Amino acid sequence: MFVHLDYFKTPIDIKSEPINGIRFYRVPSGNLYPSVTSVTGIRGKEKIIEWREKVGEEEADRIIKIATGKGNIFHKMNEIYLLNGDVNELKPNILSKFYFNSAKPYLDRINNIHALEKSLYSDYLKIAGTVDCIAEYEGELAVIDFKTSKKIKPEKWIENYFVQETAYACMYYEMTGIPVKKLITIMVDDYGECFVYEKRNKGNYIKLLTEYIREFNAHHNAGTYAE
Repeated sequence: MFVHLDYFKTPIDIKSEPINGIRFYRVPSGNLYPSVTSVTGIRGKEKIIEWREKVGEEEADRIIKIATGKGNIFHKMNEIYLLNGDVNELKPNILSKFYFNSAKPYLDRINNIHALEKSLYSDYLKIAGTVDCIAEYEGELAVIDFKTSKKIKPEKWIENYFVQETAYACMYYEMTGIPVKKLITIMVDDYGECFVYEKRNKGNYIKLLTEYIREFNAHHNAGTYAE
């Protein structure tokens, strides 16, 4: 049985509002903050455009739909499992079960869960988002992200994952005063391999996060993401 803890002083009530294809969140102050995934995706935007032009819009949409679908089911199965529920209630397909069973030994290293699919925001950084999980991983508090991939990715390809997780750590600290010790990414691929990336150098990623935010705001103020 996974233990759940709640350190939020007040209930969190923020809602996402898409604007020109970018997800924003309306926070309690009434302000609109961009999602951290939109912010950390700013550097990969040009590569995505090039890829879509290369494979064609129809094929790109098909690939994204498949990837998004399997990722969503994997996340939902993890959420139900960590809530001490029965994942079979979802009636997952064979591939989804394959992903989940590959990740399960690593999910079992999680406990004392602080947040699960919880919306967070920062008035200081002016960003918001929904974190997969904040919990103890092997006894230390961590931001935990769940990922699926065709193949396990080299670390140099996923800098934005660590920056995003750092953003959640910053938001959680601002909202609760509780520091996160490390960043954990649990990735499973189509071959059944599961790899865990662990990062502790949050300071380096905080610097990168501020760069990402500046770049996003520069594009937004220039009209690229104008409301």
